[in-house]
Amino acid sequence: MKNSDGDAVYTVQSVSKAIEMLEILSDQPDSSDLPHLAAKIGMTRNKTFRLLATLCEKGLVERDLKRGDYQLGFNSVSFAQKMLRHSSVLNLAHPIMEDLARRHHEAVYMTVIRGDDVLFLDMVDCEQQIKAMPMVGRRFPFFTNAAGKVIKALETRELADGLSQKKSRKSGNGPDPQKLASELLEIRSNGGVAIDCGGLGEGISSVAVVVKDYAGKVIGAITVLAPSFRMLRERIENEIVPSLIEGAALISKKFGYIPTEQFV
Repeated sequence: MKNSDGDAVYTVQSVSKAIEMLEILSDQPDSSDLPHLAAKIGMTRNKTFRLLATLCEKGLVERDLKRGDYQLGFNSVSFAQKMLRHSSVLNLAHPIMEDLARRHHEAVYMTVIRGDDVLFLDMVDCEQQIKAMPMVGRRFPFFTNAAGKVIKALETRELADGLSQKKSRKSGNGPDPQKLASELLEIRSNGGVAIDCGGLGEGISSVAVVVKDYAGKVIGAITVLAPSFRMLRERIENEIVPSLIEGAALISKKFGYIPTEQFV
């Protein structure tokens, strides 16, 4: 089989559609029904049902027997966790995240940027009775949380400069560009610490500091995420922020990063 350019194509359509189905389900915050999924992947309901039945048999997808809706299955999460355990970023960061979680009794995450979204890669949970729902594997627009803002702010100044030149808008489709640009520039100027309240949900606060590699490139951010009633300003400034800065510096050091002031 060849494509329009005459090059050989070795992909198997059913496998491609199965992967597409898993990607769609992973991006859905809630379960999805058969008609919705069939429309998403461009297949008939009959073929989509057979594909879903196969994925369910392998534990990659689960079906709610009462409602008939579908969501990612346990094996999908298990495969992802096995892959992540082999990631150098997580292997190096996880012990320090564990120390931060023990010290503050709050959930600590490792996050990375994927396009304009933040992906919550890894988590060390806390034993608090009241806490936010686990975010591992979920993606959010960067402007909704501290991790996304601090990564974008320190990756490059071009984004903030571009946003500042856009006209303000009051639509519900996104943040005011000038306000966001001002916030990103402030994060750059205050030492690379971002704090967000409510972006990930009402009553949820997040604090984040970037992790860099040997070349000084931002590779992610460590984030403390907790209910806002425990994240009081004094605690954030005197306890959370200093620990995150220290933890991010230790992880960055493992990646070979040396602050420029050490050469002075």
